[in-house]
Amino acid sequence: MTTVDADHYTYRVRWSAEDEAFVGTVAELPSLSWIAEKQPDAFLGIRALVSDVLKDMEENGEPAPEAIADRSYSGKFMVRLTPEAHRQLALDAAEQHVSLNRLAANRLVGA
Repeated sequence: MTTVDADHYTYRVRWSAEDEAFVGTVAELPSLSWIAEKQPDAFLGIRALVSDVLKDMEENGEPAPEAIADRSYSGKFMVRLTPEAHRQLALDAAEQHVSLNRLAANRLVGA
């Protein structure tokens, strides 16, 4: 079994008005969080917790989630929408002289 590097995971620290503290989270393990009074402590806490959880998962033969940063992406994904929305997007693309794909990609990334 390959050891997963906790440093590759996606961490976020934000202020929680409800908790009146900083909350550290990790995208790959959404059930985990760490609350601390100081922002750096929230990061260090969630990072240590993730390391402990990954070690425990490895010891128990459980697969750890792959880090988002380590995943490969093709650049393709399918979106389902109503026929009316599809028609409107096709019309918008034609009016802007771009492909439907280009229009959708630009709108998704805010370009």
